[in-house]
Amino acid sequence: MAAEPAIIVTDLVKRFGTRTVVDHVSLSVAQGEIVGFLGPNGSGKTTTIRMMCGLLTPDGGEGRVLGHDIRHEGRAIKREVGYMTQKFSFYEDLTIEENLNFVAGIYGLGRREVADTLADLGLTSRKAQLAGALSGGWKQRLALAACIMHRPQLLMLDEPTAGVDPKARREFWDEIHQRAADGLTVLVSTHYMDEAERCHRINYISYGKLITHGTVPEVVRAAGLTTVILQGPRIAQAQRMLHGMPGVDQVAPYGMDLHVIGADGPALRYSAAEVAKATQSRMHDAETSLEDVFIQLMGASTDNMS
Repeated sequence: MAAEPAIIVTDLVKRFGTRTVVDHVSLSVAQGEIVGFLGPNGSGKTTTIRMMCGLLTPDGGEGRVLGHDIRHEGRAIKREVGYMTQKFSFYEDLTIEENLNFVAGIYGLGRREVADTLADLGLTSRKAQLAGALSGGWKQRLALAACIMHRPQLLMLDEPTAGVDPKARREFWDEIHQRAADGLTVLVSTHYMDEAERCHRINYISYGKLITHGTVPEVVRAAGLTTVILQGPRIAQAQRMLHGMPGVDQVAPYGMDLHVIGADGPALRYSAAEVAKATQSRMHDAETSLEDVFIQLMGASTDNMS
């Protein structure tokens, strides 16, 4: 018998006044899975996460997190979930150890658990440092330490690496993957495409609606986009010419290359070939990137809202 998903929610709805922020969102996360939750700012990601954490009550829909009903068992969910917010939310005039002692008190934990967590996250040598003096990467590590100290079964991470340098981001994701291999389930919202590609599956939400989901290759394939690259000495001219041409939905320069993306493959190739000929550019096919897909989805969502 298959294990119950760590998260399963159906038709979640949340309104603030007359505005529907989350509009019938359904998703599931298997135990031990790392699932990305993506979308533009204001798309409803944080509100959805807070409903699943038991911090907000849905206006519609239902769901269970770690077997607990999100409407009626919020306290039980909070005990078993680690929630890491985007904004650093610890006392900056307290040390790392003092902040973790405070969190330990909330969960009824003692100094042993604090010491173990400091060691586990490589914070022991820095435990006397004030939180406010830490770099972004070390603040992130402190936040993660506070999330996992009570040994949760599920982590919900809301933009956890915003403002963190690439090395710290990579170390953070290595840590997350190691813990997932030990059975921890992770739902993480992110704007970084390289982070999305490190997830087992992704969900994309825009204007409160779930637009697409699946593995990265599945999402890219389902988008059905064609991508060609133009290379040559007159790329700027080619870029100006391509805007608005049949089949061309996106035109994006990358160094000396020009990426041309669209949903109508034959029309795009014809337009790109005409421009390549006029500008003496070389043209070849390329794989569509996840970033290209999300920009296309954002544009489609905006069109549907207008």
